[in-house]
Amino acid sequence: MRLVICPGIHDPKLNDRFLAGLSEVWGDAEPRQNTQTFYPVKIFPAHKSPPFSAIDILHFLCNQELAGESLVFVSFSAGVAGAIGAAWMWQQLGGQVGAFFALDGWGVPLGGTFPIHRISHDSFTHWSSAILGSGGDSFYADPELAHLDLWRSPQTATGWHISQTCAGTETAKPTTAAKFLVHLLKQYGVQSVV
Repeated sequence: MRLVICPGIHDPKLNDRFLAGLSEVWGDAEPRQNTQTFYPVKIFPAHKSPPFSAIDILHFLCNQELAGESLVFVSFSAGVAGAIGAAWMWQQLGGQVGAFFALDGWGVPLGGTFPIHRISHDSFTHWSSAILGSGGDSFYADPELAHLDLWRSPQTATGWHISQTCAGTETAKPTTAAKFLVHLLKQYGVQSVV
């Protein structure tokens, strides 16, 4: 399972901070710099191409020699719009999508034949985005935090893991964004974030 990071429009150094936050929860050794060159993580260079462009993300994936691999997308902000389109196109070309995570993908409709999860920096973003496709288990920060802080420091974003029972009853468990994400990444077969 290959992890694909589709960041938003921000300083690329925040991507390393995001992965360091996940790594801290995962229990990995110190995260490496320039993590995009190491297995299993590929980071779309949003500082060179628009992160909202599905075709640019697809071209990036095709140039990474990922044919035959199942991909797990973790996207943020403007990257959510491009990543969901790229995931659909990846499937149309015969690729597999293991799961899709949208961090603060406010206003982006989400749907697909693969598991989808939303992670939001506040309850308003969480609930207002759900009308455009909530997917499976989700998370929102409480207390709310700044949009970029969700990406910069997911290990400090406390909030609620929202899930539904088989009977349709919604449950909420306290956790952090990083713990929520790491739990599901491991469930989908991602081996490491560094």
